[in-house]
Amino acid sequence: MNQTSFAHLETRLKRKRVMFILIMAILLGSNITWVDQTHGEEKPSLAILPFVVEKGEDPGRSAICPLCKGVYRSGEVLFGSQNALTRLLYQKMEAMGRFKILPLEKVEGAPPLQDIKTFKEQPIPLSIQVGKELSAHFLFVGFIFRFEERIGSSVGVERPASVGLDVHLFRLRDSMEVWKGKIDETQKPLSENLFKIGSFFRRKAHWLTAEELASVGIGEMLKKLPGIKELEEMK
Repeated sequence: MNQTSFAHLETRLKRKRVMFILIMAILLGSNITWVDQTHGEEKPSLAILPFVVEKGEDPGRSAICPLCKGVYRSGEVLFGSQNALTRLLYQKMEAMGRFKILPLEKVEGAPPLQDIKTFKEQPIPLSIQVGKELSAHFLFVGFIFRFEERIGSSVGVERPASVGLDVHLFRLRDSMEVWKGKIDETQKPLSENLFKIGSFFRRKAHWLTAEELASVGIGEMLKKLPGIKELEEMK
């Protein structure tokens, strides 16, 4: 074989190798996409119940969580705050990408949630019932004890925003509570708490509305939420 023929042969072999690599890349790429989609479908489902207002018998004193018996300073709860907080929790959980979040409309339509008085009297069994009726793997139940709007503006206030709430995460296969988080905060100026300078600047270094305070607080609270594997294995 002369040098020219050998060069042509080598060129053809290189082209075949390149073609082989391209074909394998396409096949592997398709397979990876399929695996990712399958994995996405295997995410555990999560139902988020609408927040429930729990101000206690005397709004001027303490409120007690019906589930964990935690004590919170009671206070005003702005009209519509349940919807705002439920939406915030939904959005932040969806952004985390760990669960397949069930649509709020589907959850809110569950029959046990229509009788709020009975629900407050039996929050755990009725919450579990709702979750199982929705075929969810996990369930969030939340209570609001205080949602007070600031009086003033972002640069100065007569009264700062104040939020008190907690959330409880249940694993529905065995009805076990596997995590809980809470917010119990009244915004303070930096001069009153220099140890929270990082938190102060995360709050944009100004006086927040109640919804802004809740949004930042829920975000910080959810950073402590364990991963799926830990939640599945928790005893």
